[in-house]
Amino acid sequence: MEPDTSTTQPRWGILALLFAISAVTYMDRVNISVTARQMMPAYGLTDQDMGYIFSAFVFGYALCQIPGGRLGDRWGARLVLACALVWWSLFTALTALVATLPLATLVGVVGALVIVRFFLGVGEAVALPNFNRAVADWMPPGQRGLGIGIAIGGIGVGAAITPPLASWVMVNYHWQSVFYLSALVGLVVALLWLLCSHNRRSGGGTKAEIISPPIPWGQILHSRSLWWLVASYACLGYVAYIYMSWFYLYLVNVRGIDLLRGGWLAAGPFLAILVFCPLGGWITDRLVPTLGLKTARLSIGMIGMGLAGGLIAVGAWVESQTLAIVCLSLGAGWLYFTVGAYWSVTTDLSKTHAGTLSGVMNTGANIGGVISPSLTPWLADHWGWTASLLFAAGIALFGGLMWMKVDPEETLRDCE
Repeated sequence: MEPDTSTTQPRWGILALLFAISAVTYMDRVNISVTARQMMPAYGLTDQDMGYIFSAFVFGYALCQIPGGRLGDRWGARLVLACALVWWSLFTALTALVATLPLATLVGVVGALVIVRFFLGVGEAVALPNFNRAVADWMPPGQRGLGIGIAIGGIGVGAAITPPLASWVMVNYHWQSVFYLSALVGLVVALLWLLCSHNRRSGGGTKAEIISPPIPWGQILHSRSLWWLVASYACLGYVAYIYMSWFYLYLVNVRGIDLLRGGWLAAGPFLAILVFCPLGGWITDRLVPTLGLKTARLSIGMIGMGLAGGLIAVGAWVESQTLAIVCLSLGAGWLYFTVGAYWSVTTDLSKTHAGTLSGVMNTGANIGGVISPSLTPWLADHWGWTASLLFAAGIALFGGLMWMKVDPEETLRDCE
C-alpha cells in the first residue's frame, strides 16, 4: 500500500526540511575548499596534502553509505538524520580547532585533518540514503523523481552560498570562523528536523522503530542493473567532487580571479544544480506514463551525463574566463539533472529497501569521490589543469553510456 495521497501538506513540509538538511551537508563539504586558501599557507600544506584531506572525507562518506541507509530502513529517517546532523556539526567545528588538538601532536596537522574530515564524512554518509528513505515513504510513485530532486537540490543552495559567504567571513573574521558558523547552522537545522518531522511508512506508521525485513543480499549482489547503476554513479561522483573540492581554487589559482570575486563565481555550478536537479527529477516522472519506466530513466541519465561531459570539455579548453565559467557551471547543472533518475531507480528496484539500495549506489559515487580530489591535482601537476578537466569530461561521458545497461524494471521481487 502506498502512502495516503491526502497527506499533501506534511509531504511537502518533509521535502522542505530535507532541502534544508541537503543545503547544510554541502555547506560543510564546500567550506574547506574556500578556507583552504588561508589554511594551506598557515599550516604549510601542499595541493597534494589538501587532496588527501579532501579524499579522507569522501572515504569516510563512502564507507558508511550502506550502514547509513540500513539505519534509515530500520529506525526511520527522523532519528537517524537528527543524530547525524549533530555528529557532523561537531566535526565541522573540530576542523577549525585541529591544530590545538592533542591528535595534531601525535600525527601532525595533516594527519589530524585527515582523521577529523574522515569522521565528518562518516556522519554525512547517512544523509542521502535517508533522504531517499523519506521520499520513498512520503511520495507516491509518480512524484518520487521530483521528490528526491528537490531534496538533493538543496545542495545547490548550500554549495552556492558557501563560497561567497565563506570567502567574506574568511577575509573579515579569519578562516576558523567559517567552520564555527557552519556548525551552528547544522545544529539549528537538526533541532528543526527533530521538532517538525516524523517517520511514515505504508499504512501511516509513525513509530520511532520500524521493523524492516532482512536485506536480500543474494538478490542485490546478482542485480546487473544495480551494479551498472553503481558504476555510472561512480562516474558522476568523480566529476562532482572536482566542483566541491577544487573549483574555487581552480578559479583563484589557475584562472587568476581574486578571492572575493572567486567566491561569487564559484557559486555558478551550484546555482545551476539548484535549477537542474529538481527539473531532471520532474521530467523523468513526467516521461514515465508516455515513454515507460525504462526509457524515462535512461533518457534522462544519458542526456544529462553526455551534456555534462561536453560542456566541461569546452569549459576546460577555452581561454575566455567568462565562457569557461558558464560552460563549467552548466556542466554541473546537467550532471545533477540526472540525479532524480539515479535515485528513483533504487526505489523502482525495491521500495522496501530503498535506503539500503541508495547506500549501495551512493557508495559508488563516493568511490569516485575518493579518487577525484587526489587524482585531479596529480593530473594537473603532470599535464596541466586543462588535461585534468578533460579527463573528468571523459569520465562523465563514460558514465552516460553505462545507463544503456540499467533496467529499472528489474524489480527485486523478494524485497517487497
